[in-house]
Amino acid sequence: MTQPTTDAARVTGVLLAAGGGRRLGGRPKALLAHRGRPLVENAVRVLREGGCATVYVVLGAAAEEVRARADLAGCVLVDNPEWERGMGSSLRAGLEALAASEPGVRGGARAALVSLVDQPGIGAEAVARVLAAHRSDDSLAAASYGGKRGHPVLFGAGRWADIAASATGDRGARAYLTAHEEEIALVECGDVAEPYDIDTEADLGRLQ
Repeated sequence: MTQPTTDAARVTGVLLAAGGGRRLGGRPKALLAHRGRPLVENAVRVLREGGCATVYVVLGAAAEEVRARADLAGCVLVDNPEWERGMGSSLRAGLEALAASEPGVRGGARAALVSLVDQPGIGAEAVARVLAAHRSDDSLAAASYGGKRGHPVLFGAGRWADIAASATGDRGARAYLTAHEEEIALVECGDVAEPYDIDTEADLGRLQ
């Protein structure tokens, strides 16, 4: 397991796991089977092994079933009642919950490392690389794959309010990142991770 530095230890993982799997016949992505367990457990493990001591998990579709079937002990669970409006609502819920829990607390979280539940090809090493890009409350960093921006993404605490305000639909933070493209520290992860999504029935073959 990656041992976080003093600065990196102030980065909290925010896992977006609210999707209903519309193109998967309405099967919530958090509950898809991966290595015999719900996919959400794998995503939490990756964040922890990558250096996030605390993980916020944003739930939406079948939230109560996810709570019952998945081992999310030690995680902070955030309900997103507006999950059907898209990923933007989940990002907003996660950042707002994180900001509300750490209002100016000395030693509290000063950056959020955001990942998606349906990207099992991204492991702990990619998380650790992006996490290490944290420098200040203005930090803005993202994994890149062959130079193309992807997840996970790191947001310094000074950016949370503006990102939450701009997060709409399925675009998440895309509009904010596009507007601040020159400020993003891209961290190449193509040698250690694959950024595919589990979106359709054909993608299920990528799960183990």
